[in-house]
Amino acid sequence: MKYASTFATLALAASLAPSALAHGFLRSITIDGKHHKGNIPRQSNNPSPIRVIDDITPVKGATNRAVNCGKNAKIAAQVVPANPGSVVAFDWASGDNTKWPHDIGPMLTYMSTCGNTTCDKFDAINAKWFKIDEAGQRPNNLREWAQHDLFEGKTVNVTLPNDLPPGDYLVRHEIIALHLGNEKGGAEFYPSCSQIRLSQPSNNTPIQQPSVTVSLPGAYSDTDPGIFVPTIFDPVKNYHFPGPPISNVVTGSNSTGSNPTSSAASGGNSSCSSVRPRKISRVMTNFRRTGFTEAISL
Repeated sequence: MKYASTFATLALAASLAPSALAHGFLRSITIDGKHHKGNIPRQSNNPSPIRVIDDITPVKGATNRAVNCGKNAKIAAQVVPANPGSVVAFDWASGDNTKWPHDIGPMLTYMSTCGNTTCDKFDAINAKWFKIDEAGQRPNNLREWAQHDLFEGKTVNVTLPNDLPPGDYLVRHEIIALHLGNEKGGAEFYPSCSQIRLSQPSNNTPIQQPSVTVSLPGAYSDTDPGIFVPTIFDPVKNYHFPGPPISNVVTGSNSTGSNPTSSAASGGNSSCSSVRPRKISRVMTNFRRTGFTEAISL
């Protein structure tokens, strides 16, 4: 009976551990070297510019209200300074606060003005988003995605536009995990919103307003070619990023929303090696390689 009970306990843990560890949240942002720590969902509530979610599981369904800033995302207490052209580093973690567990699918970055109020009082459901960055497959290796940098424990960097009007903005960084994207409705959305206050551009920089904005939810559907990808485990040629094209406010941008690009990664060389995309999470990969005990010790 003792052995049967132990086996049942291990079996239950085995069924729960991959589910818990294979999801995650935005752990911190760094703006021009200044680190801003986020809160662990349901565990901490410290002042932060990152809107904390209450559930680390993915948002399912492209029209889900939580596609906006995450599940029950709460307005953050801080609005932190940033400059035109600032580099923002995004650090994502798995549910157990270790490395991000997925590596298939794009990363997208949007911004929205907070209008006539400050971002610590702004309801993001009213946001009008414009896209400033999209990172997909490696141009020289379509089997590997830029998201793999997070899987290796690196951060990903996005540069803010140089020519936006000063004021309060939400910066929405999103991972779309596509390891189940070969099925309609299988894509996993991980959005997160951070609150910044953008300073005045230099005197020589003409101010630009975004010519195209979208609502979220509203910009995606579950049948979009960049969300439902039947051939996701083969090299995807001409991958179509979901949502609008890169905004006109991004200096020198000529993106049409369909070309694979890659944001810079920190913490090492982001060049890729020839690896086949993983169909399963880090936890399940280790489970298959080393057995249950080592898999849950990640």
